[in-house]
Amino acid sequence: MEQQKAPRIAVYPGSFDPITNGHMDIIQRASRQFDKLIVAVLNNLSKKPLFTVEERKELISSVTGHLPNVEVDSFRDLLVNYVDYRKADVIVRGIRSVTDFEYELQLASLNHQLNHNVETIFMMTNPKYSYLSSSVVKEIAYFKGDLGDLVPVEIEQALRKKYEDMPKPQ
Repeated sequence: MEQQKAPRIAVYPGSFDPITNGHMDIIQRASRQFDKLIVAVLNNLSKKPLFTVEERKELISSVTGHLPNVEVDSFRDLLVNYVDYRKADVIVRGIRSVTDFEYELQLASLNHQLNHNVETIFMMTNPKYSYLSSSVVKEIAYFKGDLGDLVPVEIEQALRKKYEDMPKPQ
């Protein structure tokens, strides 16, 4: 009797406030590498997000719905505890620059120290998104700039709605 192989599960954590085309690039590519990819929205108590955790989950679900093996979830715990809880094998992290790599390498080393069974895989972002961050997207949206190549249409609409009543500073 042939033993069935356990599904390979990966977690792609982040604040995703909001999700960008750079994040989407990593999600699409990682979803092809694993049986299941869990996009895990971090509920970071030290940040003041624009979107609530629930709003972020809904937005991510709306733009990843075409990827059948992608699940959207949230967590408020150590990442290694969440990965263990979800019975995942791998943490996926996107890298835009050398600075990102240095920071992510420290986190990966710490996560491995906390849980020797957790591996981290780094995925280089597509060069056309190497400058892109959620912070930059929020600033452009706040000043009503063009978001066409930066975020999916649904995210642009959600950003416009959030900022429509906010006065522009003088």
